Amino acid sequence: MTEAQVTSLLEKNKNDRGIEHWKRLTGGKKGKSFGIGLTQLRKLAKQVGRDHDLARTLWKSDVYDARVVAMLIDDPKRMTRAQVEKQVDGLSWMMGHVFCSCDATLTKAPFVRELAIEWAESKDDTRRRCGYLLLAELAKDHKDPALTDAFFEKYMDRIAKAIKKEENLVKEAMNSVIFAAGQRNRKLNKKAIAVAKAYWPIEVDYGDNSCLPLDVLKHLTGDRIQKSL
Repeated sequence: MTEAQVTSLLEKNKNDRGIEHWKRLTGGKKGKSFGIGLTQLRKLAKQVGRDHDLARTLWKSDVYDARVVAMLIDDPKRMTRAQVEKQVDGLSWMMGHVFCSCDATLTKAPFVRELAIEWAESKDDTRRRCGYLLLAELAKDHKDPALTDAFFEKYMDRIAKAIKKEENLVKEAMNSVIFAAGQRNRKLNKKAIAVAKAYWPIEVDYGDNSCLPLDVLKHLTGDRIQKSL
């Protein structure tokens, strides 16, 4: 597909209610949006298919939906550190979440583990948030031998000490790590529950909406996760 064809596809699937929601969140001053939800954008991205060059072109768009599609269709084998270091600068809080989770291509890049480690140490709030979001994604990987219990226990201990004082959305990302790591096995589940008990509840300001941070303690102790361990 071309950029024009993707734009046409987005136009055909625009959601007026979503557009109004976008305007409320941004004040109509941060680019444009066709108001398409993430679930629908994932389906549309599959229609477009993997295309690194198209992804780089769409990333330059001022249309939110087009940039999300760019995150979903990029080729992880062709992505570079220089590319993502440039992309992470200036991400909105909504874009940051999609950038590092939600099946975005970055989570499949060969350098994702080293990137997550480096960004989690960053003094830049956006990079630090993205670093922890990537660590949460890594917790779903059971094939990488480097992702040991000790690897995640180190971050759990760090989160327990730092989360209450962290930047608003970094707290949310740290909370995601505890939730994801706590589902890997019973040992980490017990550790995650203990850490969550020490810091829960946390307050995260999502702006003008009714979102609340994920109650990790409730879910990690629930029957569904306990039976899966």
